[in-house]
Amino acid sequence: MNKLALDDLLRMALTEDIGFGDITSESIFTEEHISQGYLIGKESLVLAGMEVFSRVFALLDDSVKIKPCYTDGTFIREKERIAIVEGPTRALLAGERVGLNLLQHMSGIATHTRRYVDAVKEFSTVIVDTRKTTPGLRMLEKYAVAVGGGQNHRYGLDSMVLIKDNHIQAAGGILPAVQRVRNHGSYYRKIEVEVEDLQQVEEALAADVDIIMLDNMRLPMIEQAVKVINGKTLVEVSGNVNLDRVADLAATGVDIISSGELTHSVKAADISMKLESNEKGC
Repeated sequence: MNKLALDDLLRMALTEDIGFGDITSESIFTEEHISQGYLIGKESLVLAGMEVFSRVFALLDDSVKIKPCYTDGTFIREKERIAIVEGPTRALLAGERVGLNLLQHMSGIATHTRRYVDAVKEFSTVIVDTRKTTPGLRMLEKYAVAVGGGQNHRYGLDSMVLIKDNHIQAAGGILPAVQRVRNHGSYYRKIEVEVEDLQQVEEALAADVDIIMLDNMRLPMIEQAVKVINGKTLVEVSGNVNLDRVADLAATGVDIISSGELTHSVKAADISMKLESNEKGC
């Protein structure tokens, strides 16, 4: 995780939430008032984002202490304590919402990704994310996918070549698009092509691409495509992928399953921060 980019993101989020100051907490508590407490999971989850949560408070007041009870990637059962917090009450309350928002969101992604990974564990298929991420949060969301046991597809447009339907349409076909890519850059750059039917599968094979993405195909066509490709390239399936059908997709023999659902519409994990004077640790 890029720590400079993380700090920029967190400062922006804190500025948005705090504005000119937390008028409630600053009215009730002095700067010297200290509190302690804990984070608790109100549902079972895969933890992701403890470093991010801790960094929120470090930016506000470096005297805040966050003691994680678990590391990222750990499956935590409902009502277990996740971390112990201690420090100036003003800082704890000023950073609570931003810290929890990100921790809950990232843990939700990691938890959902783990469900996908578990669903295909009997196959060799890899679960990957997409660029369907929240603007500004891609770094955190892709990190959470990795914590959940998935892998990251390209981070951005500069990461790899992926020729999609609009590229093919505007270029006049798969072969012209692939040739232009090779003429433009290194021959050794990996090229992936998105296809929608078996004819395009044949065209992509003729173009000698590295990965063929089967987009929005029904299961029978995916099975046919895998047979046609016959190990000549890696095969990715994408489009209309959800937890209910991911095992059936993996059973076709594809190498990669990519799903935007891992990041674009995932439910946040339910985590709370409680301040208590008799906090007892993890």
